Amino acid sequence: MMALMLAVEGGGWPVWAWVVLIALVLFAVLVLALVAQTFGLWLQALFAGAKVTILELIGMRMRKVDARLIVVTKIQAVRAGLTMTTEELETHYLAGGRLRNVVISLIASDRANLGLTWKTATGIDLAGRDVLDAVQTSVLPRVIDCPNPSTGRTTIDAVAKDGIQLKARARVTVRTNISQLVGGATEETIIARVGEGIVTSIGSAASYKEVLENPDGISKRVLAKGLDAGTAFEILSIDIADVDVGDNVGAKLQADQAEADKRRFQAEAEKRRALAMAREQEMRAMVEENRAKVVLAEALIPEAIADSFRKGNMGIMDYYRLKNIQADTSMRDSIGGQPGGKRPGPAG
Repeated sequence: MMALMLAVEGGGWPVWAWVVLIALVLFAVLVLALVAQTFGLWLQALFAGAKVTILELIGMRMRKVDARLIVVTKIQAVRAGLTMTTEELETHYLAGGRLRNVVISLIASDRANLGLTWKTATGIDLAGRDVLDAVQTSVLPRVIDCPNPSTGRTTIDAVAKDGIQLKARARVTVRTNISQLVGGATEETIIARVGEGIVTSIGSAASYKEVLENPDGISKRVLAKGLDAGTAFEILSIDIADVDVGDNVGAKLQADQAEADKRRFQAEAEKRRALAMAREQEMRAMVEENRAKVVLAEALIPEAIADSFRKGNMGIMDYYRLKNIQADTSMRDSIGGQPGGKRPGPAG
């Protein structure tokens, strides 16, 4: 270091001049290195007609931006006739967007006259939706199976008014509605709405034969409901792929209802029988009770007779006449087959 200082002083230049000179040399070397790294990209953009300056490329390097991606996507846009600035491309890249998908989708949209703008495309991309897939679906409509086989169901089951079950399967052709892609409902909503419409249409049919004769009537009624409102898709057509006849649900329900009614009536009959048996037992108990009262009353007769003898209200002849009357009554009861006697046999 001392030798360098002596050499500088011996040359006639002050020390500070040499320090400035060395700093300028180092800065120039650094700038040349950065220019050398970006010169190829700048030259590529220049010959492609995409305006990208050396300073912009150096700034991208400093901001850790993929300069090659920015240049390539801008060249693609310019060659396709689109106008977008380097700042817009860099901003979307720094926001975490898929820049290549956005530019390709804008090119495809411009060719198909879909009217997709840079702001809308970047908003869709940053919202997490695949803007390229949306544009492709707008150009080439997608066919959705209803119901979705991945859910484990292969048919939509519904019952007509005559009680016959029908199993339908539909195919829905949709295309992307770019204006409602952000915030619009997805395919699951379309499938659910179409399934609900098919069930309603079959349920409103008077007979299953009407549905089998005109399956296109289901698609027309469902399509007229405007099921794509508030979704990210536009329904182009609903085609009934297959309709099969299932079980006679109405007959099963009637049989189950009849069985339930039978059990209810049996329970009510059993209840009435139990009440009748209980009433019979109550009547028997009342008969026995009354018999006991009669026996009790008959037990008071001898006391009454004895009391009449003592008071002179009854003589001995009256007593014998009473006994004769009782004997005659017993004989008549015996002849008449009353309890305590025997019914007379046939004459002869």
